[in-house]
Amino acid sequence: MKLRILNAQDVRQALPMPEAIAAMREAFASLARGEAQSPQRLVIRTDAGTSLFMPAYLPESRALAQKIVSVFPGNPARGLPVINGLVIVLDAETGAPRALLEGAALTAIRTGAASGLATELLARPQSRIFALIGAGGQAYDQARAVLAVREIAEVRISSKSGESAGRLAQRLRAEGVDARATGVREAVQGADIITAVTDSATPVFLDADVAPGAHINLVGAYTRDMQEAPAATILRARVFVDDVMAAVHEAGDIIKPIRANLYSADDLAGTLGQLLLGEVPGRASDAEITVFKSVGLAVQDAAAAARALVRAESAGLGSVIDL
Repeated sequence: MKLRILNAQDVRQALPMPEAIAAMREAFASLARGEAQSPQRLVIRTDAGTSLFMPAYLPESRALAQKIVSVFPGNPARGLPVINGLVIVLDAETGAPRALLEGAALTAIRTGAASGLATELLARPQSRIFALIGAGGQAYDQARAVLAVREIAEVRISSKSGESAGRLAQRLRAEGVDARATGVREAVQGADIITAVTDSATPVFLDADVAPGAHINLVGAYTRDMQEAPAATILRARVFVDDVMAAVHEAGDIIKPIRANLYSADDLAGTLGQLLLGEVPGRASDAEITVFKSVGLAVQDAAAAARALVRAESAGLGSVIDL
């Protein structure tokens, strides 16, 4: 049995952002049509951390894969990252393993690509100013995703200390992007597109600072008790999600207004898949606020991994081993 191994660099080379966005289009549409199989993720907890097992299958592209992600908070003391992950791709005809892909890079790219797709579908075409709140490990791909779908003239980046925002701005400037680090209010005020990618337990921006017509991607706040957007913003926006059940059970940005009896699942505008299929309307006016709340689904990993593998095989990327 031959198995292709793709490290983080291989994954990035095999999955440029436009390809990743195309993969997300396929994944969300397949899910909305009821074709994709994506069982609820299995969670295993130990004394030291949590491991998640996320399988999915997309019939149209024959993408069959499982991601394994571990979150172990004590790892930095050991000189290890908090999050580690792998994606295994299987042959849909035989079930034989075809490839192993480094999971952190794939996750960052596909998560960014989901925001890119949402931005393409919901942000005003004339959007030029992009505010990015949070400058951690996933922030770079969030920026590249928005830059892939809109002609952004200015990127404003805010982070808690400002140091990571400065480093990311410098990285983007080296790639020809007009980017600068700034305070969060200066970043958000007048921004056409806002992306938040933090683990904050409280809102990271003020509703009053959100300009009419802005589109917001809420990418962090991945537990019930985290929150990036003020409830007031959720209440006045048209909110789209990747999956309704996942959003109302896992996303603090949705759960907290529901807990306060201010909001319900019925108030959601729909999913990205429904939007792609024309089952729900998108932006209604230039003044409307739109929000995409990302939770993250196994179908995204399967679609992204399968597309990366095809390109890797064509380009001869990675290492092939005999098992």
